[in-house]
Amino acid sequence: MALISPSRRLRRTPFSEGVEAAGVKAYTVYNRMLLPTVFRSVEEDYRHLKSAVQVWDVAVERQVELRGPDAGRLMQMLTPRDLRSMLPGQCFYVPIVDETGGMLNDPVAVKLAEDRWWISIADSDLLFWVKGIAYGYRLDVLVDEPDVSPLAVQGPLADELMARVFGDKVRDVKFFRFGWFEFQGRSLVVARSGYSKQGGFEIYVEGGDIGMPLWNALMEAGKDLDVRAGCPNLIERIEGGLLSYGNDMTDDNTPHECGLGRFCNTNTAIGCVGRDALLRVAQEGPVRQIRPVEIHGAPVAACDRLWPVMDGEHHVGNISSAAFSPDFNTNVSIGMIRMTHWDVGTELDVLTPDGVRPATVYEAFWA
Repeated sequence: MALISPSRRLRRTPFSEGVEAAGVKAYTVYNRMLLPTVFRSVEEDYRHLKSAVQVWDVAVERQVELRGPDAGRLMQMLTPRDLRSMLPGQCFYVPIVDETGGMLNDPVAVKLAEDRWWISIADSDLLFWVKGIAYGYRLDVLVDEPDVSPLAVQGPLADELMARVFGDKVRDVKFFRFGWFEFQGRSLVVARSGYSKQGGFEIYVEGGDIGMPLWNALMEAGKDLDVRAGCPNLIERIEGGLLSYGNDMTDDNTPHECGLGRFCNTNTAIGCVGRDALLRVAQEGPVRQIRPVEIHGAPVAACDRLWPVMDGEHHVGNISSAAFSPDFNTNVSIGMIRMTHWDVGTELDVLTPDGVRPATVYEAFWA
C-alpha cells in the first residue's frame, strides 16, 4: 500500500500527536490536512461510536472568518438561506453557492457577533471565493483563516464527558447553538453539533497551543466511559444521510438537487449571488436529486468513484457513497437519481467494481 509523504504542504493539526498515539490506521487528505478515517476498523469504530463516546480530530474543518461592518452582508451574499433572523450564539447549516446556483460548500456558519462570523467549511478552497466576493464588491470586511481547530466529541455519552471537563452548564447548550466555556483560562466556543447522528459537541479550539492539553483532559476524564479517539464514520454517515461535499455533491449540483431546498429561502435571501439562478431552479424543480438507495447482495467494496445506476441500458443516476451496514444488514448508499426513477421502491441496477447489483430506491435514510 502506498504511503503519503509528509511535507509542510500537508499540515498536521494541534491534535495529531494524540491521533498518532491512539493508533490511527488510515487518513484522507482534506483541506490540505490529515483527517483520520480508521482507528481499529470501520465497523468496530462504528459500533463504538453508537455505544460510547469518541474524540475526533476535525481540525480539517477550517474556518473562514469574516470580521468588520459588512460581515453580515457578505455572509448573506454567499448563501440562499435567509440569515436575517440569526442571532449571535446560533449556528446555521448553510449551502454556499456560486453565481450559477452550484454548490461550492455546505458549511456551518457560526455567528459570534453582528460583525464577526466563522464559516466552518468542508473540503474546498472557499476562502478564495469569499475573498473574491469581498474584494469585488469593495466590502468593509476582513476575510482570513484564523487559528481555530475544531475538536468533536460524539456519541451517546458525549454529554457526560463534556460536563466533566467544562461543567454541567454545557449540557444546557441546545442543538445548533453554542456557548463560551473556559478551559485552562481560555474561553472557547462549544457548539452542540457534529458530523454524526449520535449527538455531541464541537469545540472550536482557538489557539493550537492548547490542542493537546484539551485532548488529554478529555481522554483522562472519560476513561470509565470507554472514551476513544474516533473520526467521521463512513457507515454511520450514510445511514444518517449526511452528505460529503466532493463525494455526494459538487459545484455541478444545486442545493435542490442535493435535497437541501429546505435550507434555501431564495425569495427572501436578498443579495445572494446565486439567487437569480436558484429562483429558476426552484420554479422548475430539479430533474435529479439525492436519494437513499439499498444495494442488495453481499457487502460492497469502498466507493472511490461514481457507480452508474442503470435501468436496462439507460443511465439514470450515480451512487457516490456506499457501505455495508451491520445494523441494517444491507448495503446502504447515497445516489443522485433522475426524477423518472427516484420514486420509492423503484428497482434499478448498480454497476459496482464487483459486477452488476440489483438495487432499490429506499423510502428514507436509515437513521
